[in-house]
Amino acid sequence: QAQQGQRTLSKLIGTGEEPKYSSEGRDILASNSSVLRSYHYQTAYVSFIFRSYDDTIENIEKYFDLQQTTWGNLFLAHAIHAFHTGLISFWVARKSKELRQQWYERGNQSKLALRRWAKSSQWTFENKWYLLEAEESFCNNDFEAAKTYYQGAITSAKFHKFVHEEALAHELAAYFYLELGGREQSLEHFMQAHEKYLEWGALGKCDSLLKFVEFMKKLW
Repeated sequence: QAQQGQRTLSKLIGTGEEPKYSSEGRDILASNSSVLRSYHYQTAYVSFIFRSYDDTIENIEKYFDLQQTTWGNLFLAHAIHAFHTGLISFWVARKSKELRQQWYERGNQSKLALRRWAKSSQWTFENKWYLLEAEESFCNNDFEAAKTYYQGAITSAKFHKFVHEEALAHELAAYFYLELGGREQSLEHFMQAHEKYLEWGALGKCDSLLKFVEFMKKLW
C-alpha cells in the first residue's frame, strides 16, 4: 500500500515516476482483496483528480465490486473513501443516463455518511459533507442550493485548514459554473483552485489544470 501512496503522490506533484512493484508486491496485489480494493481506490482517486472519466469509472466499479469481500477499514480511511467515492458517484451520475440512479444512490449514501460524521466532528467532516451536498444539488439541477453548498465547502475547508480540499471545492465549483455558462465565475474558481493546489504542492495537478483552462479560453 505504501507503493500505491507513492504512485498517487508522484502523479500529484508531477514527477512522472511510477513505483516498481516487486514480485512479492504483485502477488499480494493479486491475492489480497483488501490491498486490491485500496489499489483501485487510489487509482480512481488520481483519475478523478485529473478528470479522466473512463479510468475513474473503470477503477471505481472494481472498488465497489470488492467492497463486500474486504474487512472494514480504519474509521478515518473509511470516511475519506466515502468522501471521494461519493464525489465520483455524483460525477458519473451526471454523465451516465443509463446508470444515473445507481450512481446517484451511491453518492447519496456517501453524503448521508459524511453528514453523520460531521455531527460528531465538524472540524474534520463539515467541508466534505457540504461538497457532497453541492454535487448532489448539481445533479438535481438545484443550482441555487449548489451555489450555497460550494461556497460553504470552500469556506469550511479554508477555516479548518484543509488546503487540498479547499482546492478541490474551488475546482468542482468551477466546473459547475462552467456548465451554467458563468465564464468569469468559473475562471475565478479555477484560478483559486490552482493557487491552493500549488500551496499544497501538487505541481502535476497545477499543470494539468492550467492546460485545461487555456484550452477552454480558446473555445470562449
